Amino acid sequence: MKKTRKVLLAFSGGLDTSFCAKYLAKEKGLEVHSAIVNTGGFSSKELEKISLRALHLGVKSHKVLEETIPFYKDIIRYLIYGNVLRNNTYPLSVSAERVHQAIALAKYAKEIGADYIAHGSTGAGNDQIRFDLIFQLVAPELEILTPVRTLQLTRQEEIQYLAKHGLDLDWKKARYSVNKGLWGTSIGGVETLTSHLPLPEEAWPSPLRAKTPRKVTLSFFKGELIALDHVEMHPVKAIQQLEMLASPYAIGRDIHVGDTIIGIKGRVGFEAAAAIITIKAHHLLEKHTLSKWQQHWKHQIGEWYGMFLHEARYLDPVMRNIECFLEDTQSTVTGKVYVLLHPYRFELLGIEAPGDLMQSSFGKYGETHDRWSGRDVQGFTKILANPMQIINQINQEK
Repeated sequence: MKKTRKVLLAFSGGLDTSFCAKYLAKEKGLEVHSAIVNTGGFSSKELEKISLRALHLGVKSHKVLEETIPFYKDIIRYLIYGNVLRNNTYPLSVSAERVHQAIALAKYAKEIGADYIAHGSTGAGNDQIRFDLIFQLVAPELEILTPVRTLQLTRQEEIQYLAKHGLDLDWKKARYSVNKGLWGTSIGGVETLTSHLPLPEEAWPSPLRAKTPRKVTLSFFKGELIALDHVEMHPVKAIQQLEMLASPYAIGRDIHVGDTIIGIKGRVGFEAAAAIITIKAHHLLEKHTLSKWQQHWKHQIGEWYGMFLHEARYLDPVMRNIECFLEDTQSTVTGKVYVLLHPYRFELLGIEAPGDLMQSSFGKYGETHDRWSGRDVQGFTKILANPMQIINQINQEK
């Protein structure tokens, strides 16, 4: 008797992966096993609901791969160390987790002896590259199946196919693609396919519910967020707690416009209250505790790290080199940052840190100095002007 070939499907419970689950079994005759990688975006109730959905679609088995703490340890902390915001806007909410999810899925596919590995990406986005590239590197023996991309389906066509097989979906809800993780939530829909339309209020997962300003204290130890309001906890818990505090203020909403891996421009909405507050608070603490040149080179290297991660180059060995540099810069980044939450925004009020370089007795900016005289400054400025004076003199002579 011929053995039925086995496929592992990356399953989120959304429209695309629901279509894939049904299509791979019905049209391809494959034994479909599904798995979801939790990188901090799902509660236990949500994971249970997704599991039931997968089984209702007829998969042979469904597995939750819990990767939240490894995801933080392997990727998120370096995004914080590097203050990484792509195009000064986006905290890489999805691109960061996709790479980690792909690695976990490829390893699990090999573990269960799958013949294929499948994902629900379309042919027009970044995720197809991230999944394909990691799958090729981690499990090159597995053939990659991508029904939505291969068939070039619209979301409406997927809904119609599922309805034909007894699964009705609410088109109004399904018209937005929402991806939630520890480092933020992305939202894509008809408006983000334009250059001028904003997302409507109902598209944002976290509506404005809190209006009274609230002060919160973030405590960092060597660059890691280890306490909120003086209560110590694991950094993952601190990020999740900060999200619970700040998302009711509708903080961290924005629309990112950037260059995709495949070369076209892309536009996506996101909300990432904890990520944005953590990065900005961490950056402020670094301004007080790091030297000018540490900050300068951290900015350059952090930008490279974010770009390589965004473009699925996480397994390039240069990423480990950059991580070593970023971690080494954090030895003095310890202290408290005071933040005030408001509807739709937040304020960084100030910091307290044992390594605060403003505590130096050398002088207070614009006020006092006792380590140099006005005459010293005159001489210093004269020497400082030499290169520019040489250039001006030579050019004037010409």
